[in-house]
Amino acid sequence: MTQLPEGYPMRSLVLFLLVLLCPMSVAAQGIHTLVPGARPEAVGLSSDRLARIDTLMAALVARLEIPGAVALIVRHGEIAYFKAWGYRNVETRAPLRTDDIFRIASQSKAITALAVMMLWEEGRFQLDDAVARYLPAFAKPQVLTSFNAADTTWESEPARSGVTIRQLLTHTSGIDYASIGSREFRAIYAKAGVPSGIGNDRDRLADKMTILGGLPLRHQPGERFTYGLNSDVLGYLVEVLSGQPFDEFLRTRIFQPLGMHDTWFYLPAAKHDRLVTLHDGESGTVLPLRARAYDDVDPDYPKLPGTYFSGGAGLSSTAEDYARFLQLFLNGGEYNGVRLLGRKTVELMLTDQLPALTDEFGLGFGLETPANDYLSPASIGSFSWGGAFNTSYWADPTEDLIGVLYTNIYNTAHRNLGARFKVLVYQAIVD
Repeated sequence: MTQLPEGYPMRSLVLFLLVLLCPMSVAAQGIHTLVPGARPEAVGLSSDRLARIDTLMAALVARLEIPGAVALIVRHGEIAYFKAWGYRNVETRAPLRTDDIFRIASQSKAITALAVMMLWEEGRFQLDDAVARYLPAFAKPQVLTSFNAADTTWESEPARSGVTIRQLLTHTSGIDYASIGSREFRAIYAKAGVPSGIGNDRDRLADKMTILGGLPLRHQPGERFTYGLNSDVLGYLVEVLSGQPFDEFLRTRIFQPLGMHDTWFYLPAAKHDRLVTLHDGESGTVLPLRARAYDDVDPDYPKLPGTYFSGGAGLSSTAEDYARFLQLFLNGGEYNGVRLLGRKTVELMLTDQLPALTDEFGLGFGLETPANDYLSPASIGSFSWGGAFNTSYWADPTEDLIGVLYTNIYNTAHRNLGARFKVLVYQAIVD
């Protein structure tokens, strides 16, 4: 009988037992390459019950509550459900197709985390290294102590420690967000010219991250979870450590090996006609977005010849491309005969890094843990996130299952659409 130390935390005991008892760990999974066209019943899904997804999506499109949607379900490496409803543009009535390209915004973060961990495996750094060791602009971190809203001036004090790479990966560095962060930091970043990363095509990552390094933190490094521009800093770190522009690193080291040929910061001209229109859902009935978004962003930014490669928000992609990326993790780091990560690195990325906090987060992903499992039908060990324009995904190692749902809406009441989709997928499992 394995003995545990006296005083071992109950949460850790639960996780320990799950590792011992779970028959479908990452290590036990097969190495799958996505295969199209499986009958749902062949992979333990009910066609009749999956039809509930069709009913929901068709109704939302008919009422123009969403312009359209693409849904993809993969089980045991086989594409069992892949459909599109509605329109690429509700005014032109151009029909949406399954291979259309969507702005995935914060779904970029997990891809950036993969790039970082590939360099970690090469021995370029340790996770608890101070990022200032590689990015000198972060050498003297300060923490905000007061903010004057009238003139956006602020005061700060020296941080007790430097920001680490692990803290960047887990959003515990104290860096906040431009455009969507706290009131104080929206103003501080705007005054300094630090962007959100969504469609800020005219800037350069190195320049803006250097400015960010001289701005205050919202709180002491490691103190708590604050969703922020951490992945943009990590993208700059990849540039420095690899000696390649971030977009080139992703293209050559990740996208090409995985066959993600439709994933870009700025789309080649030949792919422009496949970019869906960004719609505005503020009124409850969607229309093409005619205003600027976030920090004065052109909604058609993926068609621009941009130079800003935001690791936190800049990419556009297809549902199938992103499923390939997720399958890499279900496969323990290998896809299509190419290994990008070791199995143990994948396990580390999918381990809760914040056991002392209330946020369940790994190295780049939100996680399903014993602490939050009551909220969702997903299995413990599942990993997920989403994007600002109503894109969502998750992958479940126990069920060997991937779900991807893409729309592109700004200002929408349907922020829970991904959660509704998840329920409809799990209720269709019949094996």
